[in-house]
Amino acid sequence: MKIGILALQGAVREHRNLLRCLGVETVDVLNPHDLHGISGLILPGGESTTVGKLLVRYGLLEPIAEAGRAGLPIFGTCTGLILLSKYINGSAQPRLGLMDAHVERNAFGRQLASFEADMPIPALGDAPFHTVFIRAPYIEKAGGDVTTLLSLEDKILFAQQGNLLAAAFHPELTSDTRVHEYFLRIIATAQTSQ
Repeated sequence: MKIGILALQGAVREHRNLLRCLGVETVDVLNPHDLHGISGLILPGGESTTVGKLLVRYGLLEPIAEAGRAGLPIFGTCTGLILLSKYINGSAQPRLGLMDAHVERNAFGRQLASFEADMPIPALGDAPFHTVFIRAPYIEKAGGDVTTLLSLEDKILFAQQGNLLAAAFHPELTSDTRVHEYFLRIIATAQTSQ
């Protein structure tokens, strides 16, 4: 199994390190050719407007969207959640538009409003998960086939829609591998259904 990590901006190294702890090979995705032969793709945090423009500039926007529609498992953290969503409140920025979700960017405020908290995520087991939010978005509204895995005061912070996984927080900034393991299970399910 080989997982691609969109390497245009953001916490690429941190995702790579967690996956290597799990014995998973990674490849940096910088052009459409890098998508060949991967079993899944991670869209790391960064600045969503910038990453959206870079996806267009490097010819990656449509190839990634096509791969997602064809069933490639894609996991987006923070900016990745924004890019996966069909609707971004108040923005026409480029996005993949794969997940049936309405997203609010910088929803908890600016950098000073970033926070960390231990939160229960039943899909990951009994122990709380240490979540790190940095200028985090949230899903304001989601379609019926989107499963909420974590919410706070009606704000959806972690969700799955089939082969798509989106987190408003940064699991790669912790040493806890459970979110990445959850993504690996999505990949395994996709591979057995092919």
